[in-house]
Amino acid sequence: MNLYDLRQFLESKVDEYNRPFFIKDDPISVPHRFSKKQDIEIAGFFAAIFSWGNRTTIIKKSSELMELLDNAPHDFCLNHTDNDLKRLTRFKHRTFNPTDLFYFIEFLQFHYSGSSTLETAFSSWMGKNDNTVEAALNGFYHYFFSLEISPKRTAKHIACPRKHSSCKRLNMFLRWMVRKDDRGVDFGLWRHISPAQLVCPLDLHVGRVGRRFGLVTRKLFDWDAALELTDHLRKLDPEDPVKYDFALFALGILEKF
Repeated sequence: MNLYDLRQFLESKVDEYNRPFFIKDDPISVPHRFSKKQDIEIAGFFAAIFSWGNRTTIIKKSSELMELLDNAPHDFCLNHTDNDLKRLTRFKHRTFNPTDLFYFIEFLQFHYSGSSTLETAFSSWMGKNDNTVEAALNGFYHYFFSLEISPKRTAKHIACPRKHSSCKRLNMFLRWMVRKDDRGVDFGLWRHISPAQLVCPLDLHVGRVGRRFGLVTRKLFDWDAALELTDHLRKLDPEDPVKYDFALFALGILEKF
């Protein structure tokens, strides 16, 4: 398939799936329950971090956590008491346990005590002329674990390019927060990171589809593979390459392409 035909095909898939019906069965449905910016950010952050495995389970566990946070995650993070935290001891999602959750809450309290948006936790580490969000992700990792006591076990839940991870979940979260169009799926709340700087979320399913189209040649689905995929997608749309995540995800997961 030549570049023109590939672009036309992927554009048709983006148009098909980048629509409100997509929200209901996707983890992005969790932040869509909120209207307050900070609640959307926190709900989206947890839903993205929990996004490995079955989507139904991801949504269920993310929803369970939001209920434990009184469905007001920003207020809970800022104003919880020790007694409020006791209810969180029963929460677990796969390898994410209460130790991890307590640290996440502690970090979010620390960050939102000095900033009105989670965007600064990422955007502070990169510049307008950066080609990608690589510096933002590395900076966020360092910042996230900069508090005095950070459990070693929690490090496995936050990826970074420096460790060669594809950073699929964080790249997905950034897509949700940064991309803005008139379709109503992605939020487009953040302004200091450009859609052109985003890196396509890469997992086994997206990578498999990417290989079939010659968009990924690396053996490992690591950070370099995510950059390779995104570089190819930029040839199709340099201003918004990550919109094709809708197409690649749908082909890999929904259509079993």
